[in-house]
Amino acid sequence: MSKLPSPSETTALLRARRSVFPSMYTDEPVAEHIIREMLENANWAPNHKQTEPWRFKVFRGEALQRLGAFLGERYEATTPPERFSGIKQRKLSTNPAKAGALIAIILHRDPEARLPEWEEIAAVAAAVQNMWLTATAHGLGGYWSSPNTITEHAADFLQLAEGER
Repeated sequence: MSKLPSPSETTALLRARRSVFPSMYTDEPVAEHIIREMLENANWAPNHKQTEPWRFKVFRGEALQRLGAFLGERYEATTPPERFSGIKQRKLSTNPAKAGALIAIILHRDPEARLPEWEEIAAVAAAVQNMWLTATAHGLGGYWSSPNTITEHAADFLQLAEGER
């Protein structure tokens, strides 16, 4: 067995994890090997019956621009006029491009529904925590946000398969 981090090193990593909000982003690209390591470490999350219900879509470069355009357009198309905010639309449109990379988090439900959905949601959250801790270990931050614009209207944009959301 390889040498494990000490309890104090583990605690330090856990406590160092922070949300980095869009106003704090740099558009510095995230190295490919770091993204791959984050995704691989996500696969080590605990999950009942080994369903591995997580799926991820990575956005970089021009894909971040397309995501921002989609978010801004969907917000404008689906928000009632009395609730519409130009500031919010602008943020939804421009924030993705401020990130060095963006990873969409997707739940892939077990087609046989062998376990409660909440267990698969919890497994996805554990996978995200693994990714976030990996990012932290590399000196990177993260921000978990689920705007209604994308959660309700993203299936086509993200090319989700049946059973994914």
